[in-house]
Amino acid sequence: MFTGKAEEFRGVYALLLTPFNEDRSINYDTYAQYVEFQAARGAHHLFSVCGSSEMTCLTLDERIKCAETAVKHANGVEIVATANLEPTWKEQVEEVKRMEQTGVDGLVFVARDYGNCDKRIVENLSELAGYTNLPIILYEFPGFDHCHMSGKAYGELVKTGRFHGIKDTTCTMDGIKDKIAVQGDSAALQANIPLLLDAYDAGARGVCATPTSCGVNLFRKMYDEYFVEKDMKKARETFNEIILLDCAIDSGFNASAKFLVQLQGIPFTTVTRAGATLNAPRIRSLRAFYEYAKDHELL
Repeated sequence: MFTGKAEEFRGVYALLLTPFNEDRSINYDTYAQYVEFQAARGAHHLFSVCGSSEMTCLTLDERIKCAETAVKHANGVEIVATANLEPTWKEQVEEVKRMEQTGVDGLVFVARDYGNCDKRIVENLSELAGYTNLPIILYEFPGFDHCHMSGKAYGELVKTGRFHGIKDTTCTMDGIKDKIAVQGDSAALQANIPLLLDAYDAGARGVCATPTSCGVNLFRKMYDEYFVEKDMKKARETFNEIILLDCAIDSGFNASAKFLVQLQGIPFTTVTRAGATLNAPRIRSLRAFYEYAKDHELL
């Protein structure tokens, strides 16, 4: 549970995939096992209802049940979940209220389609924040047009005291530095893996990226090496291993991540609703990576 201390919002946010049965219904029993697996692998926070969850392919009731299940099986790890995906303002307000009632520790607001207007984004998100007492993380979700916000807009939202971090998806150093410059006590979180180490050097305070869905232990290891042990040599070595993981799952994500989770003992299928699939060569490639990772104690 977040208590309001600034440092609580830093760290590794592990994304949660959604396991589907062959008929594309959600397997909540597998989801519960997976949440426990992710929590045990060292995540500081778990992000339920995110892009990697295929959240725009889930109904509101399914998103609510995923969040409730995550809360029950997180074993004390904080849960955050996206809460403003519905199409109308009135529906988003109700969504915020329902998501808060699931017991999550924080809400995530996406920038939606007004991210290209500083005034509008600050006004809309500040007003929506008035319908919850929970802390809020911002997410530049690429599934919506104009999802990126300026550092100026982010800085204004941080000043309200309601917004404690942002998942930056600009995939540029200029983009994340723009937020780092105004982050204050909040946490700018890097989503781009090739720029992760550079972002830490520039002042980013955490990571929230697709490979955390199937290899969060590596991200926790790198975070501790960089921020706790301050061993830059080890952090760089672990970063290089994370790059290998990122390359391994890049093609066919998130079916690729689901297959790696399956290989680690959680009974996932590779079924997706968003359309990603794996052919035989991709499956062989992922098996080869997993064998390598296991031999070198990466996963």
